[in-house]
Amino acid sequence: MLKIAYDSIYTHPLPEGHRFPMIKYELIHEQLLYEGTCSTENFFAPAPVDPRWVLGVHDKQYFEDLLNLRIDARMERRIGFPISETLVNRELVITQGTIDCCKYAFQSGISMNIAGGTHHAYADRGEGFCLLNDVAVAAHYLLGCEMVNQILVIDLDVHQGNGTALIFENEPGVFTFSMHGKENYPLKKEKSDLDIELPTYCEDEQYLNLLYKTLPGLIEEVKPQFIFYISGVDILASDKLGKLKVSMEGCKQRDTFVFQQAIKNKIPVVVSMGGGYSPRIADIVEAHCNTFRLADRMFF
Repeated sequence: MLKIAYDSIYTHPLPEGHRFPMIKYELIHEQLLYEGTCSTENFFAPAPVDPRWVLGVHDKQYFEDLLNLRIDARMERRIGFPISETLVNRELVITQGTIDCCKYAFQSGISMNIAGGTHHAYADRGEGFCLLNDVAVAAHYLLGCEMVNQILVIDLDVHQGNGTALIFENEPGVFTFSMHGKENYPLKKEKSDLDIELPTYCEDEQYLNLLYKTLPGLIEEVKPQFIFYISGVDILASDKLGKLKVSMEGCKQRDTFVFQQAIKNKIPVVVSMGGGYSPRIADIVEAHCNTFRLADRMFF
């Protein structure tokens, strides 16, 4: 059975003007139940993460400042959200959700977090709607518990996984692969183990051919025992921040190929949703739900 991390806290209420990025989590959950792709048994509500796993990735001072709501106005602007106790608790729950997904992925090949993919969070700061780096913390958990010794992060969000890249720059047990828009946020890119920069207005054929040519060889080279896949749907042509021109079908083919490679190589995979900022919320929800539909059909 496909197990999916989701809790009502994922839809943390924000002041007017900030709520849009959060709406999709509730709507994805509702749509998957409504159409019958999932039942209530597919979903689990994570607890807040144990601080020791967070502190293996994030600086103690930054983490304590988050918990005590001591984030200054400058960093709050970089994060993009007003910081509150509820928002911080939300991040703690989402991060544990990605850790819990790892355990389910070992059992069934895949597990998914409706939220997560907070790849702009650095060790010592947050930015770009990201407070804690859930994939980095979960990867640290797997390595720290000696469950695996080689991890591949496949980050196909339209924005570079800059926080993840810097966190793991000196960690041989984690290979970071980011395929992202060259002229997109962040303006200052970090150095992943492998970066593929996409030209503005890149369409399906170019996008998919690059992925098809890269991923199989990368898996053969890295020989990962575990994959974290950040499946942002901000690559869509409709996305107001993405600057690419990938179709809904192209996005679906992307997910299909990643899952095919995981199945072929018998590598457990945890999926975090990442970004999506199309003006029509229905486009965001449909693209994300496609990822869940594919996972359910291909793995079970």
